[in-house]
Amino acid sequence: MRAVGQQVTSAAARLGSRTLARVACAAGLIGLAGLAGLGCAAEEGDEGDGGSSCGPSEAVVARVIDGDTVELEGGERVRYLMIDAPESTDPAAVECWGPEAAQANTDLVEGQTVSLRYDVECEDTYGRLLAYVELKGRVINELLVERGHACVLHIPPNGEDELERYEDLEYAAEQLDKGLWAVCEPRPC
Repeated sequence: MRAVGQQVTSAAARLGSRTLARVACAAGLIGLAGLAGLGCAAEEGDEGDGGSSCGPSEAVVARVIDGDTVELEGGERVRYLMIDAPESTDPAAVECWGPEAAQANTDLVEGQTVSLRYDVECEDTYGRLLAYVELKGRVINELLVERGHACVLHIPPNGEDELERYEDLEYAAEQLDKGLWAVCEPRPC
């Protein structure tokens, strides 16, 4: 924003005050139009199908990819926010507790209708939706950490309000030697 202000200031030196006023007014209107457009986009996604501007708010899990990723009916993939489960599929090498984490996720959500709650950023670099996955009043992301199937992975700006709770769940799972904490050396997190 500062660079834009400096450009406008140097332009002011070359233009008359009347022209400058018109430019400033136009810039302000463009900014307001942009903000209004963002507001409309969020509202449009919330209408009709119950979705959000990121993606569906409810969907059926067609299959589990691994301990922190699922595929919805329709083919969209969802990467769970705030967690990182050990790898269980290629191209990465299978890691300690990876198959167990994937099976735990399968047991919890495969074939189920889940609610999806999004945060600041909607997609990762692979085009997967980023969401908190909820089923029957439980946040699956939290449950996987609590049971020792995943570690906390905080990637700002997402999860700012959730971080402390997830860290507490991870600490408790580690202290109680749940899941990966009981068998994986070196410690994965």
